[in-house]
Amino acid sequence: MKTMHKSQFSLVMAVILLGLGGCAGMSTQEKNTAIGAGVGAVGGAVLTGGSALGTVGGAAVGGVIGHEVSKDKK
Repeated sequence: MKTMHKSQFSLVMAVILLGLGGCAGMSTQEKNTAIGAGVGAVGGAVLTGGSALGTVGGAAVGGVIGHEVSKDKK
């Protein structure tokens, strides 16, 4: 790996580890919302070629889906 790629990889890994630490006190529904938003953001970015609007839109849609998946059934 080139030096720039190594430092970018290290930064991404540090952010991921810190983010996972923040999930410790979350409920299942909150975790699913966060996971859905993350997956949606990545999916939106991939589908739109890295567009900011696509990334944010994907995060919003994914967050809603993650939130609704874990709702209690009445």
